[in-house]
Amino acid sequence: MSIKRRPTRTIYVGNVPVGGGHPVVVQSMTNTDTRNVKATVAQIRRLEECGCEIIRVAVPDEEAAQALKEIKKAISIPLIADIHFDWRLAVKALEAGADGVRINPGNIKGLENVKRVIEAAKAHGAAVRVGVNAGSLERDLRQKYGGPMAKALVESALRHLDFIVGDLGFENLKVSLKSSDVWTTIEAYRLFSEQSDFPLHLGVTEAGGLIPGTVKSAFALGLLLSEGIGDTLRVSLTRDPAEEVRVAYEILRAVGLRNRGPEIISCPTCGRCEIDLFAIAEEVERFAQKIEAPIKLAVMGCVVNGPGEAREADVGLAGGRGVGIIFRKGKIIKKVPEKEILPAFFAEVEAFLKETSAFKDSSH
Repeated sequence: MSIKRRPTRTIYVGNVPVGGGHPVVVQSMTNTDTRNVKATVAQIRRLEECGCEIIRVAVPDEEAAQALKEIKKAISIPLIADIHFDWRLAVKALEAGADGVRINPGNIKGLENVKRVIEAAKAHGAAVRVGVNAGSLERDLRQKYGGPMAKALVESALRHLDFIVGDLGFENLKVSLKSSDVWTTIEAYRLFSEQSDFPLHLGVTEAGGLIPGTVKSAFALGLLLSEGIGDTLRVSLTRDPAEEVRVAYEILRAVGLRNRGPEIISCPTCGRCEIDLFAIAEEVERFAQKIEAPIKLAVMGCVVNGPGEAREADVGLAGGRGVGIIFRKGKIIKKVPEKEILPAFFAEVEAFLKETSAFKDSSH
């Protein structure tokens, strides 16, 4: 399926281009205490390894804003400060080196405060996300529409854009219109994309834990992306943020927009399975998160049918009672004791990656 992306303007968050037909950017947010520089940097570096391309951190007070100076020095991807209520924290975050800020029109309170944030963003060459949220929509719009309807979210975003762009002349902006309700989210993004060409950051807010959050996000974001809407995304999960990155790339793979990292084929298990395939699959998934190459891996529970059912996999494993097999493209290349199946599999994947990399290099 070929998706025609809706035309949006290009902005920059640090050195990362957003919009204008550039690849959809994967974002996440730390769940560490931002004031704990060591823990926050460690988590961001782990997310970078998983493919996170822009990271957002909470800035609840001045100490957290000041911590951004040290955090910024220690990471490679753009850093966004998440600001609520206090415009002063946005200014301090930008002075500390943040590449951008996310402000919520519903709680920054007043255009004069928005102006102060925009002036600071201009001065520091930073980006701003106007992040409209159904849970904190301005009171007048809630009253006008009888609640946080999609049209209310869009009106909130548009009137702030009118002020920021029209009155203040600032255009390094992206927009989000999030709700915990899937259909409100979908409708809001559709309506906005018909009225503005500013890049859109997609997300379903407060989506839930791993299973409900993944389902809601995959449905809403997958549908919007398939319609050509969306320039960045974050999958919001009550989970380790590394899972957010992993789900984001699977959504992008499912709609055919990006193909980073391994596609993992695994069987659902049945009565023939004689190994702990659930635990093995989880280990393989963790291992695979650090691989950028779009290879296909297989994790099968049956040595009899596994290689044949997963013959398209570049590298696969299958287990039986006390024994494991490693195969490539359906052909068995190694048998090992069951306890050695994961080390043998990982070694074979690494060998495959080296071989394919060498092949690609020799073609230049």
